[in-house]
Amino acid sequence: MKIALSSMGNTFDSQLDQRFGRAAYFIIVDTASDSVSVIENSGNVQAAHGAGIQTAQTIVNSGATVIITGNIGPKALQVLQKANLELVTGVTGTCRECYNAYKERKL
Repeated sequence: MKIALSSMGNTFDSQLDQRFGRAAYFIIVDTASDSVSVIENSGNVQAAHGAGIQTAQTIVNSGATVIITGNIGPKALQVLQKANLELVTGVTGTCRECYNAYKERKL
């Protein structure tokens, strides 16, 4: 399973970004291999409109099945729900803390 976390920085210890569509990065954790990779989202950070939809499609294409973030806008939400991703919102802390809390079923 792959878990995508919206991130303010490009490391696992960066703060979780409260904005899904305009998050600077996404930390992708592959639970099967415990590997961590990074998706840069800079193209959508400055987008005039459509950032949420474009970001949602990027995350769907990454193979993630779970998203952990602060907030997801309505248009991005539609894309993610259509793809049947598990959405965890209203979360704060570092990406590592949020991931560990998810693993421990505390979110």
